[in-house]
Amino acid sequence: MTGKAKILVVEDQTSVAMMMVFLLTRAGCDVAAAWNAEKALQLAQAGVFDLITLDVSLPGMNGFELCRRLKQNPRLRETPVVFVSGQLGEEEVQRALKLGAVDCIEKPFEPTDFIFRIISHAKPNRSFDTVPATEGAVA
Repeated sequence: MTGKAKILVVEDQTSVAMMMVFLLTRAGCDVAAAWNAEKALQLAQAGVFDLITLDVSLPGMNGFELCRRLKQNPRLRETPVVFVSGQLGEEEVQRALKLGAVDCIEKPFEPTDFIFRIISHAKPNRSFDTVPATEGAVA
């Protein structure tokens, strides 16, 4: 892959969504955001994304149902999905992986770990030399 990774962030908490967008933009990604499942479906179906992040708890439908719908769409089936949520116990992680997610990141997360994990799934051959150093956990 060449160019910037295109990431769709699906997160209903505005402050968390904005932090995720900020971190990924600083890391060189093109980022779009949706605050609910309906908007996320619209954006995913209208665009081409290298990766989609999902929260478990979303207005309208939960992240698991949204993931199921994304994976049913032949055009979106191969798009990597990473759950980023504060509700990721062992059962939720297993459920996410069974639905086709490639990773699960628990909130609060450490920013550098978040960036590395997202980029590694979106663009496996990308160099991490340009990822900015950040400190502190993000809720």
